[in-house]
Amino acid sequence: MSGSTASPKSPLSASTRARRLAAGKALRAHVPRSSHAAWSPSPDRPDPVDVLAASDRRRLPQLVPIRYGRMSLSPFAFLRGAAALMARDLAGGPRTGIRVQLAGDAHLGNFGIFATPERDRVFDVNDFDETLPGPWEWDVKRLATSLVLVGRQNGCSPAESRRAARAAVRSYRQLMGRFATMRYLDTWYSHIDLDSVSRLVPRAGRKAIGRAMARARRRTGLHAFPHLTEAVRGRFRIRDEPPLIVHYADPVDAEAARSFYDRYLASLPDERRMLLERYHLVDVAQKVVGVGSVGTACSVMLLMGDGDVEDPLFLQLKQALPSVLEPYAGASPYRNHAQRVVTGQHLIQESSDAFLGWGTMRSRDVYVRQLRDMKFSADVTALGPKALAGQGELCGSALARAHARTGDPAEISGYLGDRDLFDRAIVRFAEAYADQTERDHAALCKAIRRGRVDARVDL
Repeated sequence: MSGSTASPKSPLSASTRARRLAAGKALRAHVPRSSHAAWSPSPDRPDPVDVLAASDRRRLPQLVPIRYGRMSLSPFAFLRGAAALMARDLAGGPRTGIRVQLAGDAHLGNFGIFATPERDRVFDVNDFDETLPGPWEWDVKRLATSLVLVGRQNGCSPAESRRAARAAVRSYRQLMGRFATMRYLDTWYSHIDLDSVSRLVPRAGRKAIGRAMARARRRTGLHAFPHLTEAVRGRFRIRDEPPLIVHYADPVDAEAARSFYDRYLASLPDERRMLLERYHLVDVAQKVVGVGSVGTACSVMLLMGDGDVEDPLFLQLKQALPSVLEPYAGASPYRNHAQRVVTGQHLIQESSDAFLGWGTMRSRDVYVRQLRDMKFSADVTALGPKALAGQGELCGSALARAHARTGDPAEISGYLGDRDLFDRAIVRFAEAYADQTERDHAALCKAIRRGRVDARVDL
């Protein structure tokens, strides 16, 4: 089945670009840029705890308390786990009608460093469970809100939190303006090169970027091997760390994962299948990941290469649920939601995991990726005001590049313009929605205290 994006269909030229810029500018009459500043809950806005509970039906019940425990830690943690709630709220706001392939969950923690198959290090979006074609504004608003919440959490002043959110939106707008003048191929091949990223961040943030790059280099399967495994009777196995990593209690579940792996291998391109066939599957176990993903069926597989050297490879199997955006942005064109995730990742990312694939396991849509391959996301709790603004600028740039690949950068740029009117509107929205998130977080904590919600803090 073919994908569905908002990519322009006509060849790029100076005249068509000018028309699209003008079309974007004309949208301001119908959707003023200042209108994006508004946020107030609708009269029929449901109880936030009820919205969260509605998604529990698709999750493993024994893991749901961990999800709520993690969400209870802070308003930013709540935001991470409440994508469905924010999707509903965003759907009632203004939208220009310009569609892109949305990241879908574009908060600060879902951007980071990872290695391309060519072993270059890039900065990009790195989570796609909610990806779907939809209004570009939604990703921008979620990113800006997350920056305000992290700023508040880290003790930044209101002005410093606003500055970080504004840095993200400004970099998005300015880079989108550059993409509006570029050829499609140049846009597609553009990337954020971390070896020259210092020009994008304040001086105070450059050391943090350097440390992050060093950590990313160490986050490989070989580095994780002694921490995630143990030797039992002369064979390596994944180390149990209940409740976060446990072996399947039912052998049928473990066998289903092994059978799925065989089908997954058959679906890969020949050269990647040949590489994986040099490894043999040693062990498989369940693994809890993230905040919003807690409760979905996730597994980690340990594969080993030559027997006389340490040559481990960890693959992660992760269940894909319907995107929380579907009720508001339209149904996915893919029946299998793992295919939706994988296709969205290929569309958005500069270069995706070499082993990214998808399939079905015991009626669940499942996608596969490497568990660790020089992936690293910043510890948001350690970001001071200047580093937070620098991180916001990087994230805004990465988001603009992602949207420009699948949307119309000229039309978006025509709408945004050269002035900072849109930037200031989004910052006002972000502050107002951060206030809402704090109220929703308080409602969850109250529900936990009263026993309405079972929560377990595992961190």
